[in-house]
Amino acid sequence: MKKYKKVYLEITNVCNLKCTFCPETKRKAEFMTEATFKQILDQIKPFTDYIYLHVKGEPLLHPQLGCFLDISVEKGFKVNITTNGTLIDKVADTLLIKPAVRQINFSLHSFDGNQQELSRDSYIDSILNFSRRAILESNAILSLRLWNLDEALLTEDQRKKNLEIIHKIEEHFQLSYKIQGILSEAKALKLGKHVYLNQDYEFQWPDLKAEEDFEKGSCYGLRNQVAILVDGTVVPCCLDGEGIINLGNIHQEKFSNIINGERAENMRLGFCNHTVVEELCRKCGYRKRFSK
Repeated sequence: MKKYKKVYLEITNVCNLKCTFCPETKRKAEFMTEATFKQILDQIKPFTDYIYLHVKGEPLLHPQLGCFLDISVEKGFKVNITTNGTLIDKVADTLLIKPAVRQINFSLHSFDGNQQELSRDSYIDSILNFSRRAILESNAILSLRLWNLDEALLTEDQRKKNLEIIHKIEEHFQLSYKIQGILSEAKALKLGKHVYLNQDYEFQWPDLKAEEDFEKGSCYGLRNQVAILVDGTVVPCCLDGEGIINLGNIHQEKFSNIINGERAENMRLGFCNHTVVEELCRKCGYRKRFSK
């Protein structure tokens, strides 16, 4: 039986945006090589069938994205991609013809953090036009993600922009209903064949400078997911974007040994028993949603 439902694989930590909600990495800018990508897939194959091209960075920036998708399908992996969507016009043809692509997640709230660099209409239109093509040309699942829950914490300007995006989606898909009155926080709203609108709460990235929460809690880190940074560092989840909980490096040690090491096992067993072992996890805003 496969151990992980997902393995996050950071093929680059370089991003073309500077979103206010996403801390900029202090790590050296890198793009993963084809040789490293193949090596990682060979090492993780016994543990998962699903890879997620996401930690920090924008995966659509990688010049060998098409090659990586071909390698993935050859080795039996299904690929999920999380993107800000700004480069979708440039890579649309590639994504639509590659059988490895299982799901593409568009972070529509990326616009909110880059208003000076992006035109909202052209940005949203490009993503919606790609969605129309995907319905006709691909079986990939598309998730249009928007942080519009808990609006009491959002500014009036943010709420206005959320509604403008929602109205464009309604018009594009020619919906006979108003999204705002139907979309619930419990599930996604289906807009078309394999296309969904998902909403969620904005969260605080883990930060060692944040206030520590010593209450009991759990997380999916090392229980059904793990992440590998572009330099080969293995971390428990996709939110450890700086490699603070460094479990080991695949260039120096086998992946199987790293995930079964003492530090990783202590974390996993801790979460199973609702005990938060690592300091960074006790300072993670995302983890708190599992205690609700």
